[in-house]
Amino acid sequence: MFKSQIRDIPDFPKQGILFRDITTLLKDGDAFKRAVDKFTAFYQNEGVDKVVGIESRGFIFGAPLAYNLGAGFVPVRKPGKLPSDIYEATYELEYGQDTLNIHQDAISPGQKVLLVDDLLATGGTMGAAVQLVKRLGGIVVGIAFLVELTDLKGREKLAGQSVLSLVTY
Repeated sequence: MFKSQIRDIPDFPKQGILFRDITTLLKDGDAFKRAVDKFTAFYQNEGVDKVVGIESRGFIFGAPLAYNLGAGFVPVRKPGKLPSDIYEATYELEYGQDTLNIHQDAISPGQKVLLVDDLLATGGTMGAAVQLVKRLGGIVVGIAFLVELTDLKGREKLAGQSVLSLVTY
């Protein structure tokens, strides 16, 4: 349903990579609304207290989804972007490591949390975000992605979690 609105960019950001560009979907008001509505319909009966969006494209879907669900929105960000006390999780990249931060008071123990990002590739970023939510005592009720690159097996790093992807490649 959404694949026709996602543009393929060969050799970006480097040679041999086929980049799935979601900006073509985002600029189409109807397609963007349908994607957010699809997420909303899937999670509307889960009692979500907080929606966690992963920097930065997870914010694009997470904020309107939180609004639709009547939930709070929590940003998970790269280091140096959050102004108050944080917890951090470091995860492996293909070449090196990266780190994510969350405010220590962002989620209360027992709150139901939905995590959202634009794309599931290797699963490292979302795995780190799940660790942060659990460290705060949140209960992960779901993980939502617009796009999943199945060949990279990121879902395996999220084993035991309920994962929804609207588009798979």
